[in-house]
Amino acid sequence: MSDSTLTDLMTRLEQERLEADRRYNDALTALDRALPAAIDLPAPPALGDDRKVSDSRPDVDRILERPAEGGFLTRRIHRAVWRVVGPALERQQRFNASVVDHLNRTVAAERDARAATGALTDATRRHLDALQAFHSRLIQYLQQITPYIDTKNRALGGAELREQIALANERTLSLKREMERLARLDASTASPPGAASTSASATVNAPVSASQTATPATADREAFKYLGFEDRFRGSREDIRRRQADYLPIFAGASEVLDVGCGRGELLELFRDAGIGARGIDANERMASVCVERGLRAEQADALGYLSAQPDASLGGLIAIQVVEHFQPDYLMAFLEAAYHALRPGAPLVLETINPACWMAFFETYLRDLTHARPLHPDTLRFLVEASGFMEAHVTFRAPVREEDRLPRIEAPAAIDASVRAVVDALNAHADRLNTRLFSSMDYALIARR
Repeated sequence: MSDSTLTDLMTRLEQERLEADRRYNDALTALDRALPAAIDLPAPPALGDDRKVSDSRPDVDRILERPAEGGFLTRRIHRAVWRVVGPALERQQRFNASVVDHLNRTVAAERDARAATGALTDATRRHLDALQAFHSRLIQYLQQITPYIDTKNRALGGAELREQIALANERTLSLKREMERLARLDASTASPPGAASTSASATVNAPVSASQTATPATADREAFKYLGFEDRFRGSREDIRRRQADYLPIFAGASEVLDVGCGRGELLELFRDAGIGARGIDANERMASVCVERGLRAEQADALGYLSAQPDASLGGLIAIQVVEHFQPDYLMAFLEAAYHALRPGAPLVLETINPACWMAFFETYLRDLTHARPLHPDTLRFLVEASGFMEAHVTFRAPVREEDRLPRIEAPAAIDASVRAVVDALNAHADRLNTRLFSSMDYALIARR
Protein backbone atom coordinates (compact mmCIF):
# COMPACT_ATOMS: atom_id res chain seq x y z
CA MET A 1 0.00 0.00 0.00
CA SER A 2 1.46 3.35 -1.08
CA ASP A 3 1.77 6.27 1.30
CA SER A 4 -0.83 8.27 -0.61
CA THR A 5 -3.33 5.41 -0.49
CA LEU A 6 -2.76 4.90 3.23
CA THR A 7 -3.13 8.64 3.84
CA ASP A 8 -6.36 8.74 1.85
CA LEU A 9 -7.69 5.75 3.78
CA MET A 10 -6.84 7.27 7.16
CA THR A 11 -8.37 10.60 6.11
CA ARG A 12 -11.58 8.91 4.99
CA LEU A 13 -11.83 6.88 8.20
CA GLU A 14 -11.27 10.00 10.30
CA GLN A 15 -13.95 11.88 8.38
CA GLU A 16 -16.39 8.99 8.89
CA ARG A 17 -15.61 8.97 12.60
CA LEU A 18 -16.16 12.72 12.91
CA GLU A 19 -19.42 12.49 10.96
CA ALA A 20 -20.66 9.66 13.19
CA ASP A 21 -19.75 11.68 16.28
CA ARG A 22 -21.63 14.70 14.91
CA ARG A 23 -24.78 12.68 14.21
CA TYR A 24 -24.61 11.11 17.65
CA ASN A 25 -24.21 14.49 19.38
CA ASP A 26 -27.05 16.00 17.32
CA ALA A 27 -29.37 13.13 18.27
CA LEU A 28 -28.38 13.44 21.92
CA THR A 29 -29.03 17.19 21.88
CA ALA A 30 -32.43 16.66 20.24
CA LEU A 31 -33.34 14.11 22.89
CA ASP A 32 -32.29 16.48 25.64
CA ARG A 33 -34.41 19.28 24.20
CA ALA A 34 -37.39 16.96 23.77
CA LEU A 35 -37.64 16.31 27.48
CA PRO A 36 -40.86 17.91 28.82
CA ALA A 37 -40.58 20.62 31.43
CA ALA A 38 -41.62 19.92 34.98
CA ILE A 39 -45.37 20.39 35.63
CA ASP A 40 -46.51 22.59 38.52
CA LEU A 41 -49.33 20.70 40.15
CA PRO A 42 -51.92 22.60 42.28
CA ALA A 43 -52.06 22.08 45.99
CA PRO A 44 -54.73 19.68 47.32
CA PRO A 45 -58.11 21.45 47.97
CA ALA A 46 -58.75 22.63 51.52
CA LEU A 47 -61.41 21.01 53.70
CA GLY A 48 -64.75 22.95 54.00
CA ASP A 49 -66.52 23.97 57.26
CA ASP A 50 -68.94 21.15 58.13
CA ARG A 51 -69.43 21.91 61.78
CA LYS A 52 -72.97 23.57 61.45
CA VAL A 53 -74.29 20.82 59.21
CA SER A 54 -73.42 18.05 61.61
CA ASP A 55 -74.95 19.99 64.55
CA SER A 56 -78.32 20.74 62.84
CA ARG A 57 -80.18 17.51 63.69
CA PRO A 58 -80.92 18.41 67.35
CA ASP A 59 -82.49 21.73 66.22
CA VAL A 60 -84.75 19.88 63.77
CA ASP A 61 -85.89 17.50 66.47
CA ARG A 62 -86.84 20.43 68.73
CA ILE A 63 -89.28 21.98 66.22
CA LEU A 64 -92.17 19.75 67.31
CA GLU A 65 -91.56 19.78 71.00
CA ARG A 66 -94.88 20.29 72.86
CA PRO A 67 -95.06 22.40 76.03
CA ALA A 68 -94.76 20.12 78.99
CA GLU A 69 -96.80 22.38 81.35
CA GLY A 70 -99.79 24.79 81.14
CA GLY A 71 -103.36 25.31 82.30
CA PHE A 72 -106.48 23.67 81.05
CA LEU A 73 -107.25 26.43 78.54
CA THR A 74 -103.65 26.43 77.25
CA ARG A 75 -103.68 22.73 76.65
CA ARG A 76 -107.04 22.88 74.83
CA ILE A 77 -105.80 25.72 72.59
CA HIS A 78 -102.57 23.79 71.90
CA ARG A 79 -104.50 20.68 70.87
CA ALA A 80 -106.81 22.73 68.62
CA VAL A 81 -103.88 24.45 66.93
CA TRP A 82 -101.96 21.17 66.64
CA ARG A 83 -104.81 19.51 64.81
CA VAL A 84 -104.56 22.25 62.20
CA VAL A 85 -100.78 22.74 61.82
CA GLY A 86 -99.40 19.45 63.28
CA PRO A 87 -99.56 17.32 60.13
CA ALA A 88 -97.81 20.01 58.07
CA LEU A 89 -95.14 20.47 60.73
CA GLU A 90 -94.57 16.72 60.98
CA ARG A 91 -94.07 16.50 57.22
CA GLN A 92 -91.69 19.49 57.41
CA GLN A 93 -89.82 17.80 60.25
CA ARG A 94 -89.39 14.60 58.26
CA PHE A 95 -88.18 16.61 55.26
CA ASN A 96 -85.73 18.64 57.33
CA ALA A 97 -84.35 15.43 58.93
CA SER A 98 -83.83 13.89 55.49
CA VAL A 99 -82.03 17.02 54.27
CA VAL A 100 -79.72 17.05 57.30
CA ASP A 101 -78.96 13.33 56.91
CA HIS A 102 -78.23 13.83 53.22
CA LEU A 103 -75.96 16.78 53.89
CA ASN A 104 -74.07 14.83 56.57
CA ARG A 105 -73.52 11.92 54.16
CA THR A 106 -72.38 14.33 51.42
CA VAL A 107 -69.89 15.97 53.76
CA ALA A 108 -68.29 12.58 54.53
CA ALA A 109 -68.05 11.75 50.83
CA GLU A 110 -66.61 15.18 50.10
CA ARG A 111 -64.06 14.71 52.85
CA ASP A 112 -62.96 11.37 51.36
CA ALA A 113 -62.80 12.90 47.86
CA ARG A 114 -60.64 15.78 49.08
CA ALA A 115 -58.29 13.30 50.84
CA ALA A 116 -58.07 11.13 47.72
CA THR A 117 -57.40 14.18 45.54
CA GLY A 118 -54.59 15.28 47.85
CA ALA A 119 -53.00 11.82 47.87
CA LEU A 120 -53.26 11.62 44.05
CA THR A 121 -51.65 15.04 43.68
CA ASP A 122 -48.77 14.06 45.96
CA ALA A 123 -48.27 10.74 44.17
CA THR A 124 -48.33 12.46 40.76
CA ARG A 125 -45.76 14.99 41.95
CA ARG A 126 -43.45 12.23 43.19
CA HIS A 127 -43.87 10.29 39.93
CA LEU A 128 -43.08 13.34 37.82
CA ASP A 129 -40.02 14.07 39.94
CA ALA A 130 -38.85 10.47 39.49
CA LEU A 131 -39.51 10.67 35.72
CA GLN A 132 -37.49 13.87 35.51
CA ALA A 133 -34.65 12.22 37.40
CA PHE A 134 -34.83 9.22 35.03
CA HIS A 135 -34.64 11.50 32.00
CA SER A 136 -31.57 13.17 33.48
CA ARG A 137 -29.92 9.81 34.18
CA LEU A 138 -30.78 8.64 30.66
CA ILE A 139 -28.99 11.62 29.15
CA GLN A 140 -25.98 10.96 31.38
CA TYR A 141 -25.97 7.31 30.30
CA LEU A 142 -26.15 8.16 26.62
CA GLN A 143 -23.27 10.58 27.06
CA GLN A 144 -21.13 7.67 28.31
CA ILE A 145 -21.79 5.37 25.35
CA THR A 146 -19.10 6.82 23.11
CA PRO A 147 -16.23 6.67 25.64
CA TYR A 148 -17.42 3.21 26.74
CA ILE A 149 -17.28 1.87 23.19
CA ASP A 150 -13.92 3.53 22.62
CA THR A 151 -12.40 1.89 25.70
CA LYS A 152 -14.04 -1.45 24.82
CA ASN A 153 -12.51 -1.33 21.37
CA ARG A 154 -9.13 -0.56 22.92
CA ALA A 155 -9.55 -3.53 25.27
CA LEU A 156 -10.48 -5.85 22.42
CA GLY A 157 -7.47 -4.80 20.42
CA GLY A 158 -5.12 -4.60 23.39
CA ALA A 159 -4.11 -8.27 23.40
CA GLU A 160 -3.38 -8.29 19.68
CA LEU A 161 -1.53 -4.99 19.97
CA ARG A 162 0.63 -6.35 22.80
CA GLU A 163 1.44 -9.42 20.70
CA GLN A 164 2.40 -7.28 17.73
CA ILE A 165 4.55 -5.03 19.92
CA ALA A 166 6.27 -8.09 21.43
CA LEU A 167 7.01 -9.47 17.95
CA ALA A 168 8.27 -6.08 16.81
CA ASN A 169 10.60 -5.90 19.83
CA GLU A 170 11.89 -9.39 19.10
CA ARG A 171 12.50 -8.46 15.46
CA THR A 172 14.40 -5.39 16.59
CA LEU A 173 16.59 -7.39 18.97
CA SER A 174 17.18 -10.02 16.29
CA LEU A 175 18.27 -7.36 13.79
CA LYS A 176 20.50 -5.79 16.44
CA ARG A 177 22.26 -9.13 17.06
CA GLU A 178 22.63 -9.69 13.32
CA MET A 179 24.22 -6.26 12.91
CA GLU A 180 26.58 -7.02 15.79
CA ARG A 181 27.45 -10.36 14.20
CA LEU A 182 28.17 -8.70 10.87
CA ALA A 183 30.30 -6.10 12.64
CA ARG A 184 32.30 -8.85 14.34
CA LEU A 185 32.62 -10.66 11.02
CA ASP A 186 33.99 -7.51 9.37
CA ALA A 187 36.41 -7.05 12.26
CA SER A 188 37.62 -10.65 12.03
CA THR A 189 38.13 -10.28 8.28
CA ALA A 190 40.31 -7.24 8.88
CA SER A 191 42.22 -8.84 11.81
CA PRO A 192 45.47 -10.83 11.58
CA PRO A 193 45.21 -14.46 10.40
CA GLY A 194 45.71 -15.83 13.91
CA ALA A 195 42.81 -13.88 15.30
CA ALA A 196 40.58 -14.94 12.40
CA SER A 197 41.49 -18.57 12.97
CA THR A 198 40.52 -18.29 16.64
CA SER A 199 37.16 -16.75 15.80
CA ALA A 200 36.45 -19.37 13.19
CA SER A 201 37.33 -22.11 15.63
CA ALA A 202 34.92 -20.70 18.18
CA THR A 203 32.20 -20.60 15.53
CA VAL A 204 32.80 -24.19 14.51
CA ASN A 205 32.70 -25.42 18.10
CA ALA A 206 29.49 -23.55 18.93
CA PRO A 207 26.57 -25.94 19.60
CA VAL A 208 23.99 -26.12 16.82
CA SER A 209 20.55 -27.72 16.99
CA ALA A 210 20.28 -31.05 15.22
CA SER A 211 17.02 -29.96 13.61
CA GLN A 212 18.49 -26.70 12.36
CA THR A 213 18.54 -26.60 8.56
CA ALA A 214 19.08 -22.87 7.97
CA THR A 215 22.33 -20.99 8.48
CA PRO A 216 23.16 -19.88 12.04
CA ALA A 217 22.55 -16.25 11.14
CA THR A 218 19.15 -17.01 9.62
CA ALA A 219 18.15 -19.17 12.59
CA ASP A 220 19.14 -16.41 15.00
CA ARG A 221 17.05 -13.87 13.12
CA GLU A 222 14.02 -16.18 13.14
CA ALA A 223 14.39 -17.45 16.75
CA PHE A 224 12.08 -14.77 18.09
CA LYS A 225 9.15 -16.21 16.13
CA TYR A 226 9.03 -19.41 18.17
CA LEU A 227 9.23 -17.37 21.37
CA GLY A 228 6.19 -15.44 20.18
CA PHE A 229 4.47 -18.72 19.29
CA GLU A 230 5.08 -20.00 22.85
CA ASP A 231 3.73 -16.78 24.36
CA ARG A 232 0.54 -16.96 22.33
CA PHE A 233 -0.40 -20.64 22.40
CA ARG A 234 1.34 -22.39 25.27
CA GLY A 235 0.09 -20.13 28.03
CA SER A 236 1.23 -17.39 30.38
CA ARG A 237 4.24 -17.77 32.63
CA GLU A 238 1.94 -18.10 35.64
CA ASP A 239 0.00 -20.96 34.04
CA ILE A 240 3.20 -22.78 33.09
CA ARG A 241 4.66 -22.37 36.58
CA ARG A 242 1.48 -23.73 38.12
CA ARG A 243 1.50 -26.82 35.90
CA GLN A 244 5.22 -27.50 36.33
CA ALA A 245 5.23 -27.15 40.11
CA ASP A 246 4.07 -30.79 40.35
CA TYR A 247 7.55 -31.94 39.32
CA LEU A 248 9.40 -30.29 42.20
CA PRO A 249 8.97 -33.20 44.70
CA ILE A 250 10.59 -35.59 42.21
CA PHE A 251 13.82 -33.54 42.27
CA ALA A 252 13.76 -32.59 45.96
CA GLY A 253 17.33 -32.44 47.31
CA ALA A 254 18.88 -32.97 43.87
CA SER A 255 21.72 -30.95 42.38
CA GLU A 256 23.04 -30.46 38.86
CA VAL A 257 19.63 -31.00 37.33
CA LEU A 258 19.43 -30.33 33.60
CA ASP A 259 16.30 -28.78 32.07
CA VAL A 260 16.40 -29.68 28.36
CA GLY A 261 14.36 -27.24 26.31
CA CYS A 262 14.13 -24.77 29.20
CA GLY A 263 12.10 -22.29 27.10
CA ARG A 264 11.31 -19.10 28.99
CA GLY A 265 12.72 -20.49 32.24
CA GLU A 266 9.57 -21.11 34.29
CA LEU A 267 10.82 -24.45 35.63
CA LEU A 268 14.32 -23.09 36.28
CA GLU A 269 12.75 -20.37 38.40
CA LEU A 270 10.80 -22.99 40.35
CA PHE A 271 13.97 -25.02 40.91
CA ARG A 272 15.82 -21.92 42.09
CA ASP A 273 13.04 -20.95 44.50
CA ALA A 274 12.97 -24.52 45.89
CA GLY A 275 16.74 -24.62 46.43
CA ILE A 276 17.33 -27.19 43.67
CA GLY A 277 20.52 -26.61 41.69
CA ALA A 278 19.61 -26.64 38.01
CA ARG A 279 20.65 -25.28 34.64
CA GLY A 280 18.95 -25.26 31.29
CA ILE A 281 19.67 -25.55 27.59
CA ASP A 282 17.55 -24.65 24.59
CA ALA A 283 18.24 -24.85 20.87
CA ASN A 284 16.43 -21.52 20.44
CA GLU A 285 18.93 -18.72 21.05
CA ARG A 286 16.24 -16.21 22.00
CA MET A 287 14.76 -18.60 24.59
CA ALA A 288 18.17 -19.01 26.21
CA SER A 289 18.69 -15.25 26.18
CA VAL A 290 15.38 -14.68 27.99
CA CYS A 291 16.49 -17.08 30.74
CA VAL A 292 19.86 -15.36 31.11
CA GLU A 293 18.15 -11.97 31.30
CA ARG A 294 16.17 -13.32 34.26
CA GLY A 295 19.33 -14.35 36.07
CA LEU A 296 19.03 -18.08 35.32
CA ARG A 297 21.75 -20.52 34.29
CA ALA A 298 20.98 -21.28 30.66
CA GLU A 299 22.66 -21.46 27.29
CA GLN A 300 21.91 -22.24 23.69
CA ALA A 301 22.86 -25.80 22.89
CA ASP A 302 21.83 -28.88 20.99
CA ALA A 303 20.36 -31.45 23.38
CA LEU A 304 22.23 -34.51 22.13
CA GLY A 305 25.51 -32.66 21.65
CA TYR A 306 25.32 -31.15 25.12
CA LEU A 307 24.51 -34.46 26.85
CA SER A 308 27.20 -36.32 24.97
CA ALA A 309 29.76 -33.81 26.24
CA GLN A 310 28.82 -34.34 29.91
CA PRO A 311 30.93 -36.67 32.08
CA ASP A 312 29.31 -39.94 33.04
CA ALA A 313 27.18 -39.84 36.21
CA SER A 314 27.54 -36.05 36.46
CA LEU A 315 23.85 -35.04 36.41
CA GLY A 316 21.53 -35.31 39.38
CA GLY A 317 18.40 -35.31 37.24
CA LEU A 318 17.06 -34.54 33.78
CA ILE A 319 13.71 -33.13 32.74
CA ALA A 320 12.42 -32.27 29.27
CA ILE A 321 8.94 -30.74 29.08
CA GLN A 322 7.28 -30.71 25.67
CA VAL A 323 10.58 -31.48 23.96
CA VAL A 324 10.87 -35.12 22.83
CA GLU A 325 8.07 -34.73 20.27
CA HIS A 326 10.47 -32.43 18.39
CA PHE A 327 13.01 -35.28 17.93
CA GLN A 328 13.28 -37.72 15.05
CA PRO A 329 13.33 -41.41 16.15
CA ASP A 330 17.11 -41.92 15.69
CA TYR A 331 17.86 -38.68 17.49
CA LEU A 332 15.48 -39.59 20.34
CA MET A 333 17.10 -42.97 20.92
CA ALA A 334 20.58 -41.41 20.89
CA PHE A 335 19.33 -38.73 23.31
CA LEU A 336 18.01 -41.36 25.76
CA GLU A 337 21.28 -43.28 25.56
CA ALA A 338 23.33 -40.14 26.28
CA ALA A 339 20.99 -39.24 29.15
CA TYR A 340 21.44 -42.68 30.72
CA HIS A 341 25.23 -42.28 30.81
CA ALA A 342 25.15 -38.65 31.99
CA LEU A 343 22.80 -39.30 34.94
CA ARG A 344 23.89 -40.55 38.33
CA PRO A 345 22.54 -43.88 39.58
CA GLY A 346 19.03 -43.36 41.00
CA ALA A 347 18.68 -39.91 39.39
CA PRO A 348 15.21 -39.13 38.00
CA LEU A 349 14.33 -38.75 34.35
CA VAL A 350 11.11 -36.88 33.48
CA LEU A 351 9.84 -36.56 29.92
CA GLU A 352 6.57 -34.70 29.40
CA THR A 353 4.96 -34.65 25.98
CA ILE A 354 1.63 -34.36 24.19
CA ASN A 355 -0.67 -37.37 24.46
CA PRO A 356 -1.45 -38.36 20.84
CA ALA A 357 -3.83 -41.04 22.11
CA CYS A 358 -6.15 -38.14 22.95
CA TRP A 359 -7.86 -36.93 19.77
CA MET A 360 -8.27 -33.39 21.08
CA ALA A 361 -4.60 -33.15 22.11
CA PHE A 362 -3.38 -34.41 18.76
CA PHE A 363 -5.52 -32.21 16.53
CA GLU A 364 -5.61 -29.04 18.64
CA THR A 365 -2.13 -29.04 20.19
CA TYR A 366 0.25 -31.34 18.37
CA LEU A 367 -0.62 -30.29 14.81
CA ARG A 368 -0.57 -26.60 15.69
CA ASP A 369 3.24 -26.55 16.17
CA LEU A 370 5.15 -26.92 12.91
CA THR A 371 8.36 -27.86 14.76
CA HIS A 372 6.86 -31.13 16.04
CA ALA A 373 8.58 -34.06 14.35
CA ARG A 374 6.86 -37.21 15.61
CA PRO A 375 4.01 -37.95 18.04
CA LEU A 376 4.96 -40.39 20.80
CA HIS A 377 2.41 -42.85 22.13
CA PRO A 378 2.86 -43.41 25.89
CA ASP A 379 3.59 -47.11 25.41
CA THR A 380 6.20 -46.32 22.75
CA LEU A 381 8.09 -43.80 24.86
CA ARG A 382 8.04 -46.06 27.91
CA PHE A 383 9.49 -48.93 25.84
CA LEU A 384 12.27 -46.72 24.47
CA VAL A 385 13.14 -45.47 27.96
CA GLU A 386 13.23 -48.97 29.40
CA ALA A 387 15.24 -50.21 26.42
CA SER A 388 17.84 -47.53 27.18
CA GLY A 389 18.41 -49.02 30.65
CA PHE A 390 16.15 -46.89 32.86
CA MET A 391 14.19 -48.51 35.68
CA GLU A 392 10.82 -47.89 37.37
CA ALA A 393 9.41 -46.27 34.24
CA HIS A 394 5.76 -45.32 34.57
CA VAL A 395 3.38 -42.95 32.82
CA THR A 396 1.35 -40.23 34.56
CA PHE A 397 -1.41 -38.56 32.56
CA ARG A 398 -1.83 -34.81 33.00
CA ALA A 399 -4.12 -31.94 31.94
CA PRO A 400 -7.44 -33.81 31.59
CA VAL A 401 -9.82 -32.48 28.98
CA ARG A 402 -12.35 -30.09 30.52
CA GLU A 403 -15.73 -31.60 31.30
CA GLU A 404 -17.51 -29.09 29.03
CA ASP A 405 -15.39 -30.32 26.08
CA ARG A 406 -16.28 -33.98 26.66
CA LEU A 407 -19.31 -35.83 25.29
CA PRO A 408 -22.13 -35.47 27.82
CA ARG A 409 -23.99 -38.42 29.29
CA ILE A 410 -27.79 -38.63 29.08
CA GLU A 411 -29.54 -38.14 32.41
CA ALA A 412 -32.79 -40.12 32.11
CA PRO A 413 -35.52 -40.27 34.76
CA ALA A 414 -35.81 -43.47 36.75
CA ALA A 415 -39.36 -44.21 35.61
CA ILE A 416 -38.93 -44.84 31.88
CA ASP A 417 -39.71 -47.73 29.59
CA ALA A 418 -37.22 -50.60 29.61
CA SER A 419 -36.53 -50.26 25.88
CA VAL A 420 -35.82 -46.53 26.27
CA ARG A 421 -33.57 -47.30 29.25
CA ALA A 422 -31.60 -49.75 27.09
CA VAL A 423 -31.07 -47.09 24.41
CA VAL A 424 -29.95 -44.52 27.00
CA ASP A 425 -27.51 -46.98 28.58
CA ALA A 426 -26.07 -47.83 25.16
CA LEU A 427 -25.60 -44.16 24.25
CA ASN A 428 -23.93 -43.45 27.60
CA ALA A 429 -21.62 -46.43 27.15
CA HIS A 430 -20.60 -45.14 23.71
CA ALA A 431 -20.06 -41.63 25.12
CA ASP A 432 -17.83 -43.04 27.88
CA ARG A 433 -15.83 -45.04 25.37
CA LEU A 434 -15.36 -42.08 23.06
CA ASN A 435 -14.39 -39.83 25.96
CA THR A 436 -11.75 -42.38 27.00
CA ARG A 437 -10.39 -42.57 23.47
CA LEU A 438 -10.77 -39.02 22.21
CA PHE A 439 -11.11 -36.70 25.21
CA SER A 440 -8.90 -38.13 27.94
CA SER A 441 -5.73 -36.21 28.94
CA MET A 442 -3.89 -33.63 26.85
CA ASP A 443 -0.39 -34.50 28.13
CA TYR A 444 1.47 -37.28 29.87
CA ALA A 445 4.75 -37.51 31.76
CA LEU A 446 7.05 -40.52 31.71
CA ILE A 447 8.98 -40.74 34.99
CA ALA A 448 11.90 -43.17 35.39
CA ARG A 449 15.10 -43.67 37.37
CA ARG A 450 18.67 -44.27 36.23
